[in-house]
Amino acid sequence: MAHLELAGIDLAYGKHQIVRGLSLRLEQGSIGCLLGPSGCGKTTVLRSIAGFEPVAGGEIRLDGAVVSRRNFHLPPERRRIGMVFQDYALFPHLTIAGNIAFGLHGERAEAKRARVEELLGLVGLAGQGEKFPHEMSGGQQQRVALARALAPRPSLLLLDEPFSNLDVELRERLSYEVRDIIKATRTTAILVTHDQHEAFAVADEIGIVHQGHIQQWDTPYNLYHRPANRFVADFIGQGVFLQGTVLNDRQVQVELGTLNSALPVECSSGCGGCTRSCRVDVLLRPDDVVHDDVSPLKAEVVHKAFRGADILYTLRLGSGARVLSLVPSHHNHALGERIGIRLAADHVVTFHTDDEDEAAPPQQVPEPALVQLS
Repeated sequence: MAHLELAGIDLAYGKHQIVRGLSLRLEQGSIGCLLGPSGCGKTTVLRSIAGFEPVAGGEIRLDGAVVSRRNFHLPPERRRIGMVFQDYALFPHLTIAGNIAFGLHGERAEAKRARVEELLGLVGLAGQGEKFPHEMSGGQQQRVALARALAPRPSLLLLDEPFSNLDVELRERLSYEVRDIIKATRTTAILVTHDQHEAFAVADEIGIVHQGHIQQWDTPYNLYHRPANRFVADFIGQGVFLQGTVLNDRQVQVELGTLNSALPVECSSGCGGCTRSCRVDVLLRPDDVVHDDVSPLKAEVVHKAFRGADILYTLRLGSGARVLSLVPSHHNHALGERIGIRLAADHVVTFHTDDEDEAAPPQQVPEPALVQLS
């Protein structure tokens, strides 16, 4: 039995439907994430789990017990859910210890002190309980907010864009710390974010939300290497689509060479298979195109983005098509220079050229065709 289950929920504001038939399951101790662009409905889903928004259809269950369905709504205070907000929402007139202890109702003073000290140590703020929020940095305030949410030992922890007010470097470091803290307490949690780097750093499983649907609920690895549709492929990571031609049920020809598939080549439009000469779009990631000085295959450098250890090159092929290549930064090539490249694609996803760009609900999403170089 899943710890948290959303079964076909509908959410609406008046006549405006935000979420349609959304489902997910999260096991005890797992960290899930709802990832998607602004306005896709992910925060509304989080608020419905917390009990701040009623559902218009479907059910929300915690440990098998229904907490929301149409015409039934368990109040937020009875759901045993902790929440970390985007703006931390700390009480400025209370000390750090006072903020953490705020939700510990009905416990004796000695038990409260012990729990506060335990959490201060867990979030790396031991000995700082007498400070006030304005004396703490943004990262420290976020740790306090997390400790306060964890203090009553919630059944579920919800995090709403928790790192959006922090600078990029701190955001990345704190996301790993937050994951470690949640895992140390064995708490089940759901994060909402529009930043895939945060999602990858924190979550065990991620749901890509678009137009009120979860397009794919999967591990970060599978989202990157096996996207279920074009929206997921475009939203996760970087990559380009290169036109290809099916040679047979095991091979696809692209401008860079022939891809020999480990699985039968199938069109992602649900047509049940591709015939010879069927046209497909092949997804290539920057790590699929490798710089190789001795390769006879050349491409022109048309753009470069320095990233410290690496340079992301945009390369123009002979046909005019462009691909991306992530290259160690000591290979510093000039714009207009032609460099050797080769394919090193372990996972290549193909979509039928005639596929619509509009993403489908998860139950309508076909399996992408996975091909790999032999």
